Amino acid sequence: MMRNLVTNIFFLLLFVNAGNQLYAQAPVLGTAAKFALFTTVGAITNTGISPITGDVGSNSGAGTGFGNVNGVMHSGNGATLIGAADLATAYNQLNAAIPNFFVAPLFGNGDTLVPGVYSTSAVATLSGNLILDGQGDSNAVFIFKIQAAFSSTAAAKVKLINGAMACNVFWKVEGLVDLATGTYMRGTIVANNAAINFSALDTLEGRALSTTGAIALNGTMVYTPQGCGSQILWGPVMPNLLTAASFALFTSNGAMSNAGISNIVGDVGTNVGLTTGFNPLFVAGTIHPIPDGSTSAAAADLLNASSLMNIMPYDIELLYPAQFGNDLVLTPHTYLLNAATSLTGNIYLNAQGNPNAVFFIKIYGALSTSTFSHEILINGAQASNVFWLVADAVSIDSYSEFNGSLVSINGAISTFTGVAVNGRLLTTDGAFSTVAITATSFPAAPLAFNWLYFNGSRLQNDVVLNWATTSTSNTISYTIEKSTDGYLFTPVITIPAAIENHNEKNNYQYTDVSSFTNNYYRIAQMDNNGIKTNYKTIKIENVANNNLVFNHCINGNNIEVRIDNAKAGKASITLYSVAGNLISTTPITLENNSSAFAIPKPMHAGLYFLIIAKENNIIYTSKVLVN
Repeated sequence: MMRNLVTNIFFLLLFVNAGNQLYAQAPVLGTAAKFALFTTVGAITNTGISPITGDVGSNSGAGTGFGNVNGVMHSGNGATLIGAADLATAYNQLNAAIPNFFVAPLFGNGDTLVPGVYSTSAVATLSGNLILDGQGDSNAVFIFKIQAAFSSTAAAKVKLINGAMACNVFWKVEGLVDLATGTYMRGTIVANNAAINFSALDTLEGRALSTTGAIALNGTMVYTPQGCGSQILWGPVMPNLLTAASFALFTSNGAMSNAGISNIVGDVGTNVGLTTGFNPLFVAGTIHPIPDGSTSAAAADLLNASSLMNIMPYDIELLYPAQFGNDLVLTPHTYLLNAATSLTGNIYLNAQGNPNAVFFIKIYGALSTSTFSHEILINGAQASNVFWLVADAVSIDSYSEFNGSLVSINGAISTFTGVAVNGRLLTTDGAFSTVAITATSFPAAPLAFNWLYFNGSRLQNDVVLNWATTSTSNTISYTIEKSTDGYLFTPVITIPAAIENHNEKNNYQYTDVSSFTNNYYRIAQMDNNGIKTNYKTIKIENVANNNLVFNHCINGNNIEVRIDNAKAGKASITLYSVAGNLISTTPITLENNSSAFAIPKPMHAGLYFLIIAKENNIIYTSKVLVN
């Protein structure tokens, strides 16, 4: 009996251990994990504007052509030396991985793969959609061992479902990696003794690493993946403004003046001079027309706060202050811009799901913005956790959106028509002028509020969205916004919050009727003090619309667009700039099978958005890079 029991246990353990070998094991990247782009030997070059989150480095080569990088640029230093050693170790682990599947060299075209090690000996191509199914396991690992070159076709995509994560996807390639325009790649690419080339409008959620080879980008977005034990970013300690926090607009020394109708939530005033032009009907706070005890206390507290903010160390220096914006994505850190700074277009603050994360941006020079510039908070970022220190004058141009508490040291502040400030603008010394703006300060302590979830599912041609919250006594409403590319969002509906329910669960549902495209949805919560906070973005796939095929290219002075498998009808092609400005709208008529159109390309080089709409529904959105 005992011998049989021991024998059975032995074979059971043997079976379990053998079963474990069927699962792929992720390599240990070590310090190479912090790099978005890295090569042991070779140059790293960039053309155009490429938003990068993660370090960039070569242990033997230069990095050129990059603008601001949300990370550190390295060249032949201690970090790259260690990174090269760690990359070699990771490569050896990937190379030694035992394949579960020997596959044909064509990946994608709608195929769904389960976790494992996939091997092919021929030149491989990614085409269409490749779906990686984690089968409910967030630790599921996918390894692709390609023993030759690897490329993609235009607009090829790697999609992750059922818990699969980009941090657990690895591509080991024994040759050139060449990704075509519009490829959406996920995972860590390790090219052995070969180059890695990206094309315009490519996106990589992962890393591009080469043991020996150049890396080239062209208007490419690259960001290191989250999860798999990656560090949760909290940012610096939050500065304390004390009594100055009660002001939405304040100067310690200078005139405070307003023209037009400005809607302000928070106090307004100066400690030296007069406050003029503000209508009390449009100010939800105290207007201090002349200096008083409150302005004196605020001036003293602001001086102390600015001094402490000034000596706070920084994590990342953004090397090109004149190119600030341009779709740069920042994560919770302390940033330094060591010269006069111009914010153009959009800048994104990504809290990476941590609503308590703090952002601090130090500018040693003046700050100016373009018209229609936007500071956009994503993935849980809160305006109350964003701080700016500007060591000179501040000028926020018309119709721009600004979030956070800005403290200017000895500089005037000017804001112009249509500016929306979700936070505070404060200066230790300088005149302050506003023209028909909206400024909403927030309480020093955040109001109690808890998101439970926000999700959605498709019901035939409709999308059903569900969300739930608790502690909503200070919430007025929720706004649903929709996008076809996860970039440009438009409001869909605003729904009033439930009657105060304290800590009980409040459930909500909304159906987006006849939503025929792949859509992104995000939700925002509006407090009773006017603070609007985005919570989460989700994507809902449209399985019924997969037969539609869109292509576009630039040919001479035109953008040529081809649409296949669409139903006949009236439609339109619209171009927008990255700042949201309308460039052109062209009416078109779709044929039943294939339709081709040519629209004039914009006069100025840059990144644009092409949108095709039919019957009030957006059926296609894409980025267009004009050189």
